[in-house]
Amino acid sequence: MHLGRGASVLRQTHYTGDMAWYQEYEERSALGEADGRLVMMFTFREPSSTWEAHSAGEELVVCVAGSLVLHQELDNGVRSTILKSGEAIVNPPGVWHTIDVEAPATAFFITPSSGTEVRPR
Repeated sequence: MHLGRGASVLRQTHYTGDMAWYQEYEERSALGEADGRLVMMFTFREPSSTWEAHSAGEELVVCVAGSLVLHQELDNGVRSTILKSGEAIVNPPGVWHTIDVEAPATAFFITPSSGTEVRPR
C-alpha cells in the first residue's frame, strides 16, 4: 500500500521484488511526494540479493515472524542486528542495508515513497 497526501491509501500491484516494480510504484504513487510512504510485508525465504538505501527519509523495519539479520553499512563499518518477532529497527536516510535469513522470516516495512537506490550484493 501507499500512504499519501490527504490520508490517502492507494493499493499497489503484487510485489515482484524487482527494480521494475519499484519504478512503476514511484510512477503510480506520485513521485516526489515527500510525505508518502510505501507500506508492505514481505517473507524472506533466502538472503536478499541486493543492498538498498532510501535518501528521502527513514525506513521502519519490524520483524513479525521468524528472525532476520539486518546489516547496515555505516561510516565506521557494517553493523549487523538480529531482529526477532516483535522487534524493530530504523534504517537512517541514505544508509545502505540488506537482510539475511536462515529460515523464512516476515518483515513489515514503512519506507519513503521515493529516492530508493538498489545495488547488487
